[in-house]
Amino acid sequence: MTSVTSPLAGRAIGLAAVPDPVFSGAMVGPGTAIDPVREASEAVSPVDGVIVSLHPHAYVVVDSEGHGVLTHLGIDTVQLNGEGFELLVNKGDTVTRGQAVIRWNPAAVEAAGKSPICPVVALEATADSLTDVVETGDMKAGDVLFGWQ
Repeated sequence: MTSVTSPLAGRAIGLAAVPDPVFSGAMVGPGTAIDPVREASEAVSPVDGVIVSLHPHAYVVVDSEGHGVLTHLGIDTVQLNGEGFELLVNKGDTVTRGQAVIRWNPAAVEAAGKSPICPVVALEATADSLTDVVETGDMKAGDVLFGWQ
């Protein structure tokens, strides 16, 4: 089983509370979401693995079991065209849990009129393959968000 940890400090709110129907309806996959603290910070890898997709606003890490975990930094942040996001790794890099992937500022995202809420999604998973999904409470980067069987 894979433990998926929080890529950010903030408050767990669950996918249903994400202000985007694609995420709140779990169309991308099951998981949860973090309402991040409003300060410049680094989004970190939620698992040990390889960066298979990397954009200023989102990244996917695939672990040794083939589980892909999407971290999406804010909602509609693709429209910011990378402004305010700094990539700290490259696509294809091997990363460890907790390693910084992208530097960003949720407060700046919010000031630009976008939601800073961050879905953390188990790609190509079923809801019943996840265990102990955290949907409430304060989180530190590295706290367990859910297990993936």
